Amino acid sequence: MDTPVTELQDFEKIVQVYWPRIFRFVLASVRDQDAAETLTQDCFWRAYRSRMGFRGDSSVHTWLVHIAVNLVKDFSRNQRIQFWKRTVSSSVDANTISDTMASREMSAEAKAVMKEQVKAVWSATAVLSEKQRTVFLLRFVEEMDTAEIAAAAGISEGAVKVHLFRAVQSVRRRMRSLK
Repeated sequence: MDTPVTELQDFEKIVQVYWPRIFRFVLASVRDQDAAETLTQDCFWRAYRSRMGFRGDSSVHTWLVHIAVNLVKDFSRNQRIQFWKRTVSSSVDANTISDTMASREMSAEAKAVMKEQVKAVWSATAVLSEKQRTVFLLRFVEEMDTAEIAAAAGISEGAVKVHLFRAVQSVRRRMRSLK
């Protein structure tokens, strides 16, 4: 098995393996397909440029997610400055997100139910703080554990647990109010 540092020698393979996961996280975070494509490309460009400095303290996936989290933060900060951001609604709907999620063999009914659930959760995550949304998406969309999320988001495991708890509570409340 390759170590994380030797794994980076075939960067084309890294892109093939991790692009869908990074794109899915970024898309769920920024809710704009064009911006998500650009940010994902930027993530891999930054990773490529700094690959020789990668020490292997974390997995390649965690390292890439950390870069993506920082890009999403920068993007969000820049977007808040612009007035039009507050007036334009999301350009990606829940169906787009559910289509990009990893799909297993599912019946048409199961896919329809999943799309409705994703749509409801998507709506519920819109009101979360940036940190809560990031932690929530990394846990439930990317299926990362607490330590990986902490490393990727640059916060402590305790902070991950607090943000995740609050995010889940908020989403549950919102889901109950939609019923």
